[in-house]
Amino acid sequence: MNNSTVVSYFSQSNEFIHVHAWLSKALGFDATSLMAFVIFAVIALIIVGAMATIGGLGTYAERKISADLQARMGPNRVGPFGLLQFLADGVKMIMKEDIITTNADKFTFNLAPVLCMVGVFATLAVVPYSSGFILADLNVGIFYLVGMASLVGVGVFLGGYASNSKWSMLGGMRGASQIISYEIPATISIIAIVLLAGGLSMKTLVGAQGGLPHEWFLFHNPFAFMAFFVYFIAGLAETNRAPFDLPEAESELVSGYHTEYSGMKFGLFALAEYIEIFVVCGVAVALFLGGYKVPFDLGSGAMLVEKLGLDSMLSQNIGQLLELGAFVSKTLVLYYVVIWVRWTLPRLRVDQLMTLCWKYLTPIALFNLIGCAVWMYAFNGKSIFTLIFSAAASGHGGH
Repeated sequence: MNNSTVVSYFSQSNEFIHVHAWLSKALGFDATSLMAFVIFAVIALIIVGAMATIGGLGTYAERKISADLQARMGPNRVGPFGLLQFLADGVKMIMKEDIITTNADKFTFNLAPVLCMVGVFATLAVVPYSSGFILADLNVGIFYLVGMASLVGVGVFLGGYASNSKWSMLGGMRGASQIISYEIPATISIIAIVLLAGGLSMKTLVGAQGGLPHEWFLFHNPFAFMAFFVYFIAGLAETNRAPFDLPEAESELVSGYHTEYSGMKFGLFALAEYIEIFVVCGVAVALFLGGYKVPFDLGSGAMLVEKLGLDSMLSQNIGQLLELGAFVSKTLVLYYVVIWVRWTLPRLRVDQLMTLCWKYLTPIALFNLIGCAVWMYAFNGKSIFTLIFSAAASGHGGH
């Protein structure tokens, strides 16, 4: 199960070895790099397609969950239970006329939604879906993720600035100040977990945890527990979700930074938002909730499969599917919470928003970081669960 990327995982299969030998012979040179490129390209396309579908289904889930919370029906006409509503919305976006206002900066106006999409899709390269299903296991994976995610803030600001509209400009300025501000408590909370795990690689962060809840970093110590909520609140603000949707604030700014956008450009902003929610929730799962770890030993399952006479590669594939299922399930639970929060809490004022970040979340995040450092030094990195049960065992042994 110790595979660095999708390429190293697939390279263990007999099919890869046979195709590599045949292709190298046919081309007259070692085809390893070529096959690695093809696998990366195919998996990247699969991930982009899956995330685009999740983004579309996110709009459907948003409408259904909000309807449920308000005792309404929600989409129920297009397809069974209205399930194809997001496809209808996509067709509508594509067919709508693409309008650029007369005095807008056309290049920057067109660039803004692309920057948002690039920033979101670039982060998908280091999201650890399973132990063998990760595009790039960078040794600075979480640092790369934070850097790429910041492109979304640039896209939001440029969208408002390039529109040459006072309402869009206000939304863009709010978005820039909000996203940049809330990156600080979010990043400090991430550093606290990096301190516990001892590395910046996403697989290192997940590997330092176990599959059972008491083995997650969420319950490692009280400071890590608080860091989860600081990260989650800051993540909501970075994705411009209510109660932090000040950059849009349709009751004040018509539609904020994307007021002047129409057609598929507006659709790209919406798609980027819903995919970013998945990424934020996925990172929270990887950092605090055990990531793709399952609550049982996959090694024993692999031994059972081999005893039944099945191929060892098949047992590994089953293990990868279980890990993928664990990661996606945890992420979708948090996804539901994000939607639930939006339709439960009222929007904050802009001064309340910045006060929450600078006067409360940032000091709490710093306190959690120092607390985690002191905990690691004082208790040799042991979790509170380990300390309690080891003390109980030693006390029982003494009696």
